[in-house]
Amino acid sequence: MLFNIFNTLLKAGAIVMLPVIIFIIGLIFRVKPIKAFRSGLTVGIGFAGINLVIGLLSSNLGPAAKDMVKLIGIKLDALDVGWGSIAAITWSSPIIPILIFGILAVNIVMLILKVTNTLDVDIWNYHHMAIVGIMTYFVTKNVVIGVLASLTMAVVIFKMSDWTEHLVSDYFGLPGVSLPTVSALSSLVIAVPLNMLLNAIPGLNKINFSVKDAKKYLGFFGEPMMMGLILGGAIGALARYDITKILSIAVNMAAVMVLIPKMTALFMEGLMPISESAKKLTKEKFKGRKFLIGLDAAVVVGNPEVITTALIIIPLTIAMAVVLPGNRVLPFADLAVVPFRVALVVALAGGNLIKSIIIGLVCMAAILLAGTHCAPVLTELAKSSGINLGMAGGALISTFSATSLTLSFIVYKVFTGNLVITLPIFFIAFGAIWLYIESKKKRQGKTEESVV
Repeated sequence: MLFNIFNTLLKAGAIVMLPVIIFIIGLIFRVKPIKAFRSGLTVGIGFAGINLVIGLLSSNLGPAAKDMVKLIGIKLDALDVGWGSIAAITWSSPIIPILIFGILAVNIVMLILKVTNTLDVDIWNYHHMAIVGIMTYFVTKNVVIGVLASLTMAVVIFKMSDWTEHLVSDYFGLPGVSLPTVSALSSLVIAVPLNMLLNAIPGLNKINFSVKDAKKYLGFFGEPMMMGLILGGAIGALARYDITKILSIAVNMAAVMVLIPKMTALFMEGLMPISESAKKLTKEKFKGRKFLIGLDAAVVVGNPEVITTALIIIPLTIAMAVVLPGNRVLPFADLAVVPFRVALVVALAGGNLIKSIIIGLVCMAAILLAGTHCAPVLTELAKSSGINLGMAGGALISTFSATSLTLSFIVYKVFTGNLVITLPIFFIAFGAIWLYIESKKKRQGKTEESVV
């Protein structure tokens, strides 16, 4: 009976199944039925809106990007469709209920065992951990392996959230808060060892150019709508369209850059009541214990140093995409989320602009290459999810999220059969982060004791 109901919902598609899943999760977290229903419906509307924006993006930029590639000879045939569309694919997966409850269970068990102090109330961002399992399941056709991939991501993310608490507290001024957001934490896999290397280079380790010195050169042209307008127009011009078509693409791309975050905001709006209830319920069960409240990295990306660094990195990323050997990803929709990718890099570098740019560009290069590698699988996954991308002629899709993120890519490769190659890299990178952050904490602790 239950299987038949689930199968019926599955056949109805994500636009029906998604609100039902959110409604059930809300009831489990003791959200009032009417409020849970409203949350589910709001998330469903967000999904429908994202589908419409994806259509606008692909119908305008897709053909122009293809024509541009033919004319100027660049091999960027994997279109960056943005994290919002990938989140929609994630939440429409048939195994998403298992993954969401599995990630939640891991967090609770780790809290009980005192293995983590992070209480992740940001259920929305569970999708970053879930997509790794969904991609793994899609490749292996094995539910168990897919679930294990997502749960591994959860363990790693909750631990990294604990280890980076001092960055959130000291640099961003948010004590008692951690950021279990994969899209922000993932950059540290590269950033921590690279920061140690830059600190050891004579001369470079003496340069400390503040991002405040560069702020006066940015402003209106850094707004998402202007980036969309300029990039859309530039691609239309490179495709050698007439002025009417160039202006049309430019305005439509400006609309995409504005509408994508508004549509995905509906997801967050719908999940907020559930997140609040989850927070309250878990606090009741763990009285007398100090927790780090795990929040979305959005609470720090508005930092002026982060925004400034990101706006410098964005055009450099576009230029790098053209010349980076092996890259096929055409950056576009996810350019607006570059601040998330560099937020903790900026904190790690103490706001040093030069170091932040160098490390940030290396992190973005890794995202482009991983995105290129995963684009064929991601494209097929999108098609199987019923997402109409409107891409013709075998064009691919990619993103700056999902398994394009370095940490997610490593875990994905480990669980899809590349264990021998990637497992040592995974543990070396993870160990480097642990050693650096833990040693820094110990040094700070000794300093505080000596002061006392």
